[in-house]
Amino acid sequence: MTVYLVGAGPGDPGLLTVRGAEVLRSAEVVVYDRLSVARLLDLAPAGAERISVGKAPGRVDMAQSDINALLVERGLAGQTVVRLKGGDPFVFARGGEECAALQAAGVAFEVVPGISSALAVPAYAGIPVTLRHSSTSFTVVTGHEDPGHGDGTVDWEAVAKVGGTVVILMGVARWPAISRRLLAGGLPPDTPAAAVQWGTRPEQRSVRATLATLQDQPLASPSVIVVGGVAAQNLAWFEQRPLFGRKVVVTRARAQASQLSDRLEALGADVVEVPAIEIGDPDDGGAALRAAVGRIGDYDWVVFTSPNGVDRFFAHVPDSRALGGVRVAAIGPGTADALARVRIVPDLIPPRFVAESLLEAFPRPGTGEGAGRVLLARAAVARDVLPDGLRALGWAVDVVDAYRTRAGRPDDAALASVGQADAITFTSSSTVTNYLDVAGAGRVPAVVACIGPVTAATAREHGLDVTVEATEHTIDGLVDAVVSVLGPARIGAEP
Repeated sequence: MTVYLVGAGPGDPGLLTVRGAEVLRSAEVVVYDRLSVARLLDLAPAGAERISVGKAPGRVDMAQSDINALLVERGLAGQTVVRLKGGDPFVFARGGEECAALQAAGVAFEVVPGISSALAVPAYAGIPVTLRHSSTSFTVVTGHEDPGHGDGTVDWEAVAKVGGTVVILMGVARWPAISRRLLAGGLPPDTPAAAVQWGTRPEQRSVRATLATLQDQPLASPSVIVVGGVAAQNLAWFEQRPLFGRKVVVTRARAQASQLSDRLEALGADVVEVPAIEIGDPDDGGAALRAAVGRIGDYDWVVFTSPNGVDRFFAHVPDSRALGGVRVAAIGPGTADALARVRIVPDLIPPRFVAESLLEAFPRPGTGEGAGRVLLARAAVARDVLPDGLRALGWAVDVVDAYRTRAGRPDDAALASVGQADAITFTSSSTVTNYLDVAGAGRVPAVVACIGPVTAATAREHGLDVTVEATEHTIDGLVDAVVSVLGPARIGAEP
């Protein structure tokens, strides 16, 4: 039995440490607060229990004493518990109190440090907390003091005299009083000051002003406040990314969404995953596919139209040498990449990533291709252009269902977020039809981006106005198309 106190960092899931991700993947119970990001919770096993104990200004889901008791109870029960805390567990996060309760109860625990918002948030706002020759120290102070102590327990006048940079966490509610006391301590009114709300997250918002005027700006929690000469620095990078401030809907199956989501997030987008499809077994449980694999030597060609088809096909191939003498065709680089994972190099990839282009490049039988048989392993419901076209060329074609796409079951929270989205992406015809079945046409953002002409045609058939179609029919091409249409929305502009 072990309870892990894991620092989740300030918001960007990429700032979670390797050790933090490791223990999350083994968790049986995850106890998390409101500053934790939902994507981090996805690292835990699907069957892990997730318990929210979040605190927000003016609202407490669970008292600290109850959180301590919960950790002790689950630890004594022999469960692997991860207590996921924003920032670092020992930096104004009451991790010390939780460890003391576990120690007193004889429960084993481990502290996994996290990246504190005191350092990460200014960095994401382009504010270095130290600068050689001008700011050679920094002080981190909590602004969330015990209201029972009147003016609080922090000697703000003394903090003002320390010099260097002052980083204040959880200080928005008391900022007018804090700023008055820093001024009283001798800091000039024109001392640069900045507040960064939701730092390191897609909704980050930076406000720069002075110690005397920052309170006149629209401040809100959670924010990190920086006071000192460095707050005038604007080495912006995070808020300059091409899709910063934009919200984009990804409709791919959850298991496949990560590549598209990661690319969009790397460019600054706030991604809403609404899985419109799920990938599952065909109706026969894969019997026809297994039988076809068993007689693979009877075919001259095997044709793959998607990575899913590759994955399902090779799950039944005990030895890739079984394909000896069989040529392989793949539509698109994504499918070719899936083949590369099983050490297969396709003999044919059409220049355009659609069935029509494959037919243009495909050879005719009777030129050394033997019996003239083609195996097409694809989705259970797909266009007949490819098999009909191959037969017209003179090939005998066997079509087997490698998988079936079914309507996804996105959660209500994801669907609700679509209303604020700037764009929606569709990567296949099935994502279009199933999304509309689940969400309805009323939940389609203004910008509709499609990966290729077939998907775009399906969208138009369903009454959607397709804004942009990827020039290259790949995930990277789709991302480039979204960037070309949206560009950044500057939500962090200076006053």
